[in-house]
Amino acid sequence: MHVKDKVVVVTGGADGIGAALCRRFAREGARAVIVADRNGEGAAAVAREIGGEAVTLDVSDGEAMAAMVADVEARHGGIDLFCSNAGVGDGDPDRQSAASSPDAVWQRAWNVNVMAHVHAARAVIPGMRARGGGYLLNTVSAAGLLSQIGGAVYSTTKHAAVGFAESLAITHGDQGVKVSILCPQGVDTAMLRQGDAASQPQNLDGVLTPDAVAESVVEGLAAETFLILPHPIVLSYMQRKAGDYDRWLGGMRRLRGKMMDAAIA
Repeated sequence: MHVKDKVVVVTGGADGIGAALCRRFAREGARAVIVADRNGEGAAAVAREIGGEAVTLDVSDGEAMAAMVADVEARHGGIDLFCSNAGVGDGDPDRQSAASSPDAVWQRAWNVNVMAHVHAARAVIPGMRARGGGYLLNTVSAAGLLSQIGGAVYSTTKHAAVGFAESLAITHGDQGVKVSILCPQGVDTAMLRQGDAASQPQNLDGVLTPDAVAESVVEGLAAETFLILPHPIVLSYMQRKAGDYDRWLGGMRRLRGKMMDAAIA
């Protein structure tokens, strides 16, 4: 997948990784970049900067997603690449309890981190199949492959997002619909800056800029790999986890202990 002359939609495109993707796709020569975000003003600012189009969209609203996709397809003849990038992240309010987040927080994360991917797939796959192919890029997180200490809601919903993407790839891969998942660790975004970046274990291997992540995406799309890992070390962590699950869990507990001690100090 090369985005030159392609029609691309990016959700969560007003800032962070989404905005970096929009800028990079425009530089790569995309025919149209649709910047979709709940923050309509932010989406419009990015769209003006790159000569794209802005859409105000709540990705958790399936009907709104379907309407947006239908409008873009009607005006541009189809969507070649749909980047389901919007996400939310919340830490455990009680660091001593993985079940401490209230139901409303769990539901919000489920709606955005999981169901938004479902809504997008429902809306775009029929058209992609009819045209003989297309591409879905779902931004997940390394937390969906490993876990995130102190973020049970985030980790759980991101694991679910990985499972759904695998189902998409298995079901539609032979129909010409390609699927990749973007799974970085620490990235310098507003979500990361919500807390103390230095004490968050996902940042121990370095915090990347959104532009660096966008570079990894362009490379991953060209190679059409399912896993796009801006932090390559994540693959080694996955292998260690699969090789000895109990040892991996023990290591994560030790890491959590160090992080708790650092937070107290």
